[in-house]
Amino acid sequence: MPLKFNVGDVVRMRKAHPCGSSLWQVTRTGMDFGMKCQGCGHFVMIPRVKFERMVKAVVTAAE
Repeated sequence: MPLKFNVGDVVRMRKAHPCGSSLWQVTRTGMDFGMKCQGCGHFVMIPRVKFERMVKAVVTAAE
């Protein structure tokens, strides 16, 4: 059963971004996830399977 993530959630990933931040904001959900780094603003898209493996915790849930 897939985990539930919403647009606007802030998640902590297992590996930090090269800028040093490990917090990401979810900007798109579906088969691919869009994420924006909270440290430098870099935008990446990764497949759902990889996203679910890499996420460590939901820091802030979207309203």
